[in-house]
Amino acid sequence: MSILKEGLLQLRLPHLEEKMDAYIRTLQEYNAKFDLINTDEYDQIAIRHIFDSLSGVAEISRLIEKRISSGAENIVLADIGSGAGLPGIPLAAAFPERKFVLVERMTKRVDFLRHCADILQLDNVTVEENQAERLEQRRFDIAVFRAFRPLEKKMTKVLLRILKDGGCLAAYKARREKIEEEMQALPLVPAYTVRPLTVPFLTEHAGLEEERERNLVIISKN
Repeated sequence: MSILKEGLLQLRLPHLEEKMDAYIRTLQEYNAKFDLINTDEYDQIAIRHIFDSLSGVAEISRLIEKRISSGAENIVLADIGSGAGLPGIPLAAAFPERKFVLVERMTKRVDFLRHCADILQLDNVTVEENQAERLEQRRFDIAVFRAFRPLEKKMTKVLLRILKDGGCLAAYKARREKIEEEMQALPLVPAYTVRPLTVPFLTEHAGLEEERERNLVIISKN
């Protein structure tokens, strides 16, 4: 059994195999030209990028359901600083009924993201050439980001501003210790929760290799 197939089975997302295989091969094809990710090796892309992005599906599903139960309609999710489309493209494939906006400031990467959405037939994806600071206020229900930038006062304010009331940020982060330091360094610490993530073939030994620890930091806009 391939690494991709086995990992998706562990994540209970086996139906995504065809799309994720096509996405990995597209990343391999365009990586050198667009400087997208730090490896060209198929299995490493699957583990460190695809599985990592999809590890948040269960938690993000809960956030979506929470929004719906509060009366929100036409749920819109954003991937801020999407880059190579991570985590936005895998998440959009996992939630085909939800609208995703991939926000990226670099034109060449915007072109790549549109190409990926077309190849994978992700009709629920819109790619926007923009940056967080220029986005419309109260636009998104949930904003996700991964390897974006450390949370600091100005950026936290910007990200919360683009959320609808009752919306939330979902940030893919590594060690909990670093997360706590980052959050406590903010002048006004927002209400947040940290949810441990399980990434197939990556987090099994998180206690021994701290760099393999993965968490989702959820910050609500109350």
